Amino acid sequence: MRLVIARCSVDYVGKLTAHLPMAPRLILIKADSSVSIHADDRAFKPLNWMNPPCKLREEEGTWTVTHGKTGEKLVLTMEEILHDSSHELGVDPGLIKDGVEAHLQELLAEHITTLGAGWTLVRREYMTAIGPVDILCRDHTGATVAVELKRRGDIDGVEQLTRYLELLNRDPLLAPVKGIFAAQEIKPQARVLAGDRGIDCVILDYDRLRGIERNDTLF
Repeated sequence: MRLVIARCSVDYVGKLTAHLPMAPRLILIKADSSVSIHADDRAFKPLNWMNPPCKLREEEGTWTVTHGKTGEKLVLTMEEILHDSSHELGVDPGLIKDGVEAHLQELLAEHITTLGAGWTLVRREYMTAIGPVDILCRDHTGATVAVELKRRGDIDGVEQLTRYLELLNRDPLLAPVKGIFAAQEIKPQARVLAGDRGIDCVILDYDRLRGIERNDTLF
């Protein structure tokens, strides 16, 4: 991974246009060729980014990141480079989910029609530049749906799904992509945030997915 701190402006040139004025920013260039531009706020959400496959061309005063398929560009006008370093992180072992959460993912993938009649699975652990989406599927109309699974759903989970949706909706083969935040229980604040972002919330019944018949009779 290459870390660059620079005073720069950024222009996105593609289906839309966007401009970030001159300011100090952090530029992350990852081994998968992705490039993201960050400010010193917004947690870990980038101001702008380019997903792989893309190529960075560095010229005096100007860096240009070009997407290999769409031709979209990020043009960085570099006024001053304050820091430039590279680090070998090695192979990441990935996120290890606890047993129940991992099993929920497996069960829901096997019984995707729990979410609706006519729904079909695309795949589990659908990889993006910032990590795997738990489940990618299609609803009865053929629309793409990304599902983020948690045992207990909170605001962080909604934020995570939001970032996935932003990336997935840049892929013309998938867009438009809807989101479902699924958990055994979801905190009220997370529901409010999800609703504000157009994300549906679904409560999962673990026992029902396992096919266990509840028996409330006392012997």
